Amino acid sequence: MTREWLTQEFEKQRPHLQAVAYRMLGSLSESEDAVQEAWIRLDKNDAAIDNLGGWLTTVVARISLDMLRARIAQREDYVGSWLPEPVVTIDDGLTPEQETLIADSVGLALLVVLETLTPGERLAFVLHDMFAVPFDEIAPIINRTPTAARQLASRARRTVQGATADREVDVHEQRAVVEAFLAASRNGDFAALLEVLDPEVVFRIDAGPGTSPGARPPIEGAHAVAAQILARGTRLAPFARPALVNGGAGAIVGEPARPFAVVGFTVSGARITAIDLITDPEKLPRFDQAPGRGADRAT
Repeated sequence: MTREWLTQEFEKQRPHLQAVAYRMLGSLSESEDAVQEAWIRLDKNDAAIDNLGGWLTTVVARISLDMLRARIAQREDYVGSWLPEPVVTIDDGLTPEQETLIADSVGLALLVVLETLTPGERLAFVLHDMFAVPFDEIAPIINRTPTAARQLASRARRTVQGATADREVDVHEQRAVVEAFLAASRNGDFAALLEVLDPEVVFRIDAGPGTSPGARPPIEGAHAVAAQILARGTRLAPFARPALVNGGAGAIVGEPARPFAVVGFTVSGARITAIDLITDPEKLPRFDQAPGRGADRAT
């Protein structure tokens, strides 16, 4: 295998590898680091590789697992909610490739739940349930038997159930619900907010590490969330612009090129079950590419 051939084959695998890493890490920048490290290991490898795609998937999974374990301790002092780095699209004129990426997106709510799993559970679930990797290939990565790997995935699956948006609700319907939410927020209409919020809705805010005044524990319940929105969000609602956030209806707040907040919504039926507000500057997208290319660092 020549280096030129390896480079070409690796680039073919890159979208898949980034998808694996993003589902493992919930961070676009860390995912890119994991994929780059996989390339370095491939470039240094002298042994024969029968299945390059499988080999690279395993390597990225191992790297992501190590990164996941290393950052757990770093989160102990995190104030407020830790939310994933969002994949945001603001351009309706998507290319077929971008549409495919968005259709295969992982919602913020699911990524939040994946954060509650142990690293082993997350790896087993992501590789098996999302990418159909057999348990006998997963087991060596986590130093378990295939049976134990299957049990980890099963536990993860039970935790994950119910965390995703209702896939029967298409993006147009989601947008209608979000627009109703934004209109009620702009108008300061408490009753209208309650109409679009699920009784058990959860509102999470990620303002970044440290003691930011925006950092706070999740707020739960329609009345509490509506009160919080009216107290702090009404003045910001006029600056919200519709966007796709991880494949679902969402919004960016501020200048389109450099928003100061991204909001993701999880919609089930005609109600919002989760609102995820990200203001951490390190996680906000920058839309500085050429016109017509709306997806920001999509995985």
